[in-house]
Amino acid sequence: MKIMHLSDLHIGKKLYNYSMKDDQQYVFEQIIAAVKENNPDCIVIAGDIYDVSMPSDEAFAVLEDFLIRLAECKKPVLMISGNHDSARKLSFGCAFMRKSNIFISPVYDGNTMSVTLEDELGKVNFYLLPFIKPATVKPFFPDEEIKSYNDAIRLVVDKMNIDKSCRNVLVAHQFITGSETSDSENVSVGGLDNVDAEILGDFDYVALGHLHRPQNITDRIRYCGTPLKYSFSEADNEKSITIVTLNEKDNLPQYSFIPLKPIHDVVRIKGEYETLISPDFYKDTTYQTDYVLAELTDKEEVYNAFYNLRNIYTNLMQLTYSNARLLRTDTNFEGMTDEEIKSLTPIQLFKSFYQTSTGEDMTSEQLSYIEELISGLEKEAEEFTDTKEEE
Repeated sequence: MKIMHLSDLHIGKKLYNYSMKDDQQYVFEQIIAAVKENNPDCIVIAGDIYDVSMPSDEAFAVLEDFLIRLAECKKPVLMISGNHDSARKLSFGCAFMRKSNIFISPVYDGNTMSVTLEDELGKVNFYLLPFIKPATVKPFFPDEEIKSYNDAIRLVVDKMNIDKSCRNVLVAHQFITGSETSDSENVSVGGLDNVDAEILGDFDYVALGHLHRPQNITDRIRYCGTPLKYSFSEADNEKSITIVTLNEKDNLPQYSFIPLKPIHDVVRIKGEYETLISPDFYKDTTYQTDYVLAELTDKEEVYNAFYNLRNIYTNLMQLTYSNARLLRTDTNFEGMTDEEIKSLTPIQLFKSFYQTSTGEDMTSEQLSYIEELISGLEKEAEEFTDTKEEE
């Protein structure tokens, strides 16, 4: 059975307040074309359909158009809600949609929706598990001890009572221990939402959503990643559609990938200001229309750099500096006692501060200027003290 695995569409997403509607519709066109060309047996969409739980009317319209076009391909669509979605809103009308071969997981009620498809090798059971938390599961199993995500998912999987003689696929939206995250995801601090991969060991394939970086956790467990880059931490990622082929029971899945190309790429550029404004740097690239994070390596901040760069890079979204003066946090006091540090003169302290901040030693001219400045300040302080004593 050939499965097209998608996830994390994040319809309605804005990148630094830039609407990505056109980008999303452009990549959805490629997905529809891939369905027609590759003829999968089904399309799986593993959660985070929308970017927010209260999507705009525009986002609703984008999803509606996408689902209509998928339905016209006459292939079953299996979809779950993610942590960004409202499970109740997403599943509204799901019973009616089944008539169009679109299967959407309902709000979790102690049972996991399953869909059985068949190919020449027999049945494949798909279990559609929406994003859940321990608090989601507890009300339905009051006598069970559920203290963690591990406890919740283990219990939910056990209650599925899967037929291990058949091929079984889990569609889920959870964080699996050992996964690699990106900046555009909501992951709990301290890994509280982690789920151990061994809990999912009875499935022939686990189609995951939640993480935006495509990656295999095991030979049978995969995050397909987002169809678009949604943060600058994903700049080096290659986005694609995952095609999974399930052969006979107990055989490992086979993978193939269909590249997805955006209208605007998400890129990081780095260099000195004069380099970045040079046509030699950006010619023969798409940087001028890409979504850009520019990192300047100049030793001093450049006046009006953001606005000047935006005249070249139309979609410049962020400007940062990586020079030593701004980023160095080490000091020259390592190994010294507190008493030794306190014994340093103001000149010595300033020389150390300058070297730490810039990575360079002060010139004789700079040192002479600072000595004169500090001497003048000390003289003013003495005069102020004498005046106060006289009063």
